[in-house]
Amino acid sequence: MSQIKVGASILNRVFNKMMLKHFLMLSLVAPLIANANALEQFRAFVANTKGAKGEFSQQQIKLVDGKATISKTASGTFSFSRPGKFIWTYSKPYEQSLQTDGDKLYIYDKDLNQVTIKELNGALGASPAAILFGNSDLEKNFQLKDAGTKQGVEWLDASPKAKDSQFEHIGIGMKDGLPMALELRDSFGQVSLVTLKNVEKNPNFKVDQFKFVLPSGAEVFRQ
Repeated sequence: MSQIKVGASILNRVFNKMMLKHFLMLSLVAPLIANANALEQFRAFVANTKGAKGEFSQQQIKLVDGKATISKTASGTFSFSRPGKFIWTYSKPYEQSLQTDGDKLYIYDKDLNQVTIKELNGALGASPAAILFGNSDLEKNFQLKDAGTKQGVEWLDASPKAKDSQFEHIGIGMKDGLPMALELRDSFGQVSLVTLKNVEKNPNFKVDQFKFVLPSGAEVFRQ
């Protein structure tokens, strides 16, 4: 297996565990493209949004006796800068963060004071993280098509082209030119819903905003 496939598998597992399927709710408005279909809106969003920051809340959904049940909840903050740089920080129920500078993925557990470092080897482009944090060349790794309108939201289906992807389906809901929902379905049928608030589009980040700083005394694991 190539290094890129290994890196993609690692990143997929990380996001499968810590993000899963998502619903995204943004507070910005782009009325000029409000009537465009989901694919047009999504392409415009990727092209015009170089970075963002805000807060999130996350719910993990499982089916119990045929009914959707919330099994886990989490919340925190996020920031990203295209291509491939992001910080996703959980503050509840425990403090943990995922951060990448574009080359390496750093997973920090504050309670254990442990840092796991993983080489990406170009894997971001083939992972669900690329939908929000990747570059504008998403159609290289995903087959995109419109999926109709549901409750006033234009939906887009993004199917990973990689045969070894752990995700069967990625749905993206668009409204007023912005992602309103992101749904990922893995091979185990797990689902997560994430809402975003206080989102600031294209902020001025510091030059070293996405440079990971090793916490004092932290134990380091490399993969």
